Amino acid sequence: MPKIKFKGIDVYFSDQGKGAAVVLLHGFLESSWMWEAMIPEMLRSNRVVCIDLLGHGQSDCVGYVHSMDEMAEAVEAVFKHLKLRRVDVIGHSMGGYVALALAERNPDSIRSLVLYQSTARADSDEKKLDRDRVIEAVKVNAKSFVRKSIPMLFRPIHRQKFKQKISELKSKAEQTSTRGIIAALAGMRDRPNRELLLKFPPYPVHIIAGDKDPRIPYQESCELAEISEYVALHSIEGSGHMSYIEKPEETMQVIKTILAQVK
Repeated sequence: MPKIKFKGIDVYFSDQGKGAAVVLLHGFLESSWMWEAMIPEMLRSNRVVCIDLLGHGQSDCVGYVHSMDEMAEAVEAVFKHLKLRRVDVIGHSMGGYVALALAERNPDSIRSLVLYQSTARADSDEKKLDRDRVIEAVKVNAKSFVRKSIPMLFRPIHRQKFKQKISELKSKAEQTSTRGIIAALAGMRDRPNRELLLKFPPYPVHIIAGDKDPRIPYQESCELAEISEYVALHSIEGSGHMSYIEKPEETMQVIKTILAQVK
């Protein structure tokens, strides 16, 4: 993967295809590899840019807290390097938080925004305390945290069905450094509420939600979609938090439909 320098560290990305650019932002403990199965279909009509967010994949850490704004700043640095002006942004989970920060910082760069199993709401006080507890656990044994957390992203009935995939995800996630894990957890904990961005966005907003998602409650996604007429909800029936594995065909069809609607 090519790379750029950002605040003295390397940020890696990929850039393939021609046409309107779609930028893919992965979630926590993921990296650009999460999009591998979907990229070939997107390349039929779009230029596809994937970015390894700070502390994930091959990208390095810049500090001990990676705020969503700082991650967005790194994404902007890639935009500048590639001379991207207006893009469709799809962010999975934590990638959605980064996409929202990007949209707040630079709305003119967004052609459409897709919150893929993500939310515009901040962590609740209870969730913030939980993040703090997790950070302490990661300091003790990061690999144990990864091994336990990955299966919990799937519906219980899918954990056996996708046992091999879950094992592969664990192996890839274990490559994330302890520092990268903690910096991301702290950044997610401290992120602000950005629901206001959904009220009168100068671009279409789409929410892709798994109706059995154990991390982002489906009801919360429904409530966010009701904020304004500019927000559309796309439901993936029977999916947990990892619909690109649990329901790949349905997920790809939703993404194709969204990209086809962008003018």
